Amino acid sequence: MAALTSSLATVRRLVVKIGSALLVDRETGLRVDWLQSLAADVARLRARGTQVILVSSGSIALGRGVLALPQGGLPLEQSQAAAAVGQIRLARAYEEVLAPHGIVTGQILVTLEDSTDRRRYLNSRATMETMLSLGVVPIVNENDTVATDEIRYGDNDRLAAQVAVTVGADALVLLSDVDGFYSGNPHIDPTARRFETVERITPEIEAMAGEGVSGLSKGGMITKLMAAKVATEAGCTMAITLGSPLNPLSELENGANATWFLAQTDPHAARKRWIAAMKPKGELRVDAGAARALTEGKSLLPAGIVGVQGRFGRGDPVAILSSEGCRLGLGLTRYTAEEARALTGRKSADIEAILGYKGRAALIHRDDMVL
Repeated sequence: MAALTSSLATVRRLVVKIGSALLVDRETGLRVDWLQSLAADVARLRARGTQVILVSSGSIALGRGVLALPQGGLPLEQSQAAAAVGQIRLARAYEEVLAPHGIVTGQILVTLEDSTDRRRYLNSRATMETMLSLGVVPIVNENDTVATDEIRYGDNDRLAAQVAVTVGADALVLLSDVDGFYSGNPHIDPTARRFETVERITPEIEAMAGEGVSGLSKGGMITKLMAAKVATEAGCTMAITLGSPLNPLSELENGANATWFLAQTDPHAARKRWIAAMKPKGELRVDAGAARALTEGKSLLPAGIVGVQGRFGRGDPVAILSSEGCRLGLGLTRYTAEEARALTGRKSADIEAILGYKGRAALIHRDDMVL
């Protein structure tokens, strides 16, 4: 595994998932010393150019302690109340440990459904991209306070994978209460062996997955495999490693036990395939200058649009055609059909005056386009 762990040093964008049991001690509350060590790891990674996003559990566990709620399962309403109380403390805790390193944090509350709704997906992606470009470390948490369904086991494992896909991360690390993926449950099966590397998730691998035994964390190994499938198919390498030691990311780079699930492609190619498979809901015709700019890797600006057809919303796929009707590509639009018609042929500087709000300069960003 030395070659793979050392490759973390070259990761451009890293998502780290932190489980509740790592953050919260049932008797003493927040594990401040551990969180401070994680902050030092994040600062070290950022100093060498790696962008870091943290997907953190812990709001319910923190809020439960503050509200003196009993151990064990909670009614949905009590879980939501605990999350509301805990989220404030969780965000403040991250802010306090990262600020001494000169790092600004920002909280993002999302749901798994945000990744399936294209409009909300684009909003989340744009927000996180902007935060990262400004040097902010996003702290992402499942928005348990407004859940309309029972808060599910392993939501944050799957959420972390979706976040990694959304931002095009190179690697995802799940800091867990186990040091990797085993052929059986190592807590009850002494013959269970840990996998160093999983090149592909097969039915045999899936059959080996068992459930976690932690009293605080909600994710079992099945959900971690689900996360690995989502991440690796989108071009993101994923690791499961023991998170409880201080400086867990440094430990991982120094050769700590882990299981690495290998990416099946690269993030850019996976995203392009995802877009290319969509059925367009409308068409945008562009002039010769815009068509030439697209071939040079530029985004599609309103000034280059000469015609709009169809009914589509923000985030929907639309075909990009030349002025003669030849198909040039497909992309996810940042404006509705009505807005696109209003912006046709206009400069990006005029968007606010036309629409009444300060929109995005590009109608379709180059990262959301396949030619």
